[in-house]
Amino acid sequence: MTVTKTLMIVAESTVVTWLLLVVASLIRARAWTPAGLMVAFGNREQLGEPDAFTGRCDRAAKNMLENLVLFAALALTASVAGITDPQVELGARVFFWARVVYIPVYLAGIPFLRTFVWLVGVIGMAMIFGAILAAATA
Repeated sequence: MTVTKTLMIVAESTVVTWLLLVVASLIRARAWTPAGLMVAFGNREQLGEPDAFTGRCDRAAKNMLENLVLFAALALTASVAGITDPQVELGARVFFWARVVYIPVYLAGIPFLRTFVWLVGVIGMAMIFGAILAAATA
């Protein structure tokens, strides 16, 4: 199987998700402090309630993971089915860049822009689904 541009975007999105999960976890543990570093190395039973920024980091990471699952399912379905419609790659690119923009917007706490950028990512997934649907009904 050839690594297509769409599959590469799935891999890149996975790396972005992993990095966000790690960063959110380290921020939550306050790993830049000696006590926080010990919490990060431990089982994290001593985590207190997150402050506003830490909570946004956790939610952004969880949201990215949830959306990666949906995106990967669509992109992999299109790839396995051999769908070569350019809409698949374009949808994957739209999803990826929307998610890259989404992270700092969410962390900055900009509510309406955050929702708009999230919607752009959903539109990218809808583009992929549209190509799958078109191929299935052709």
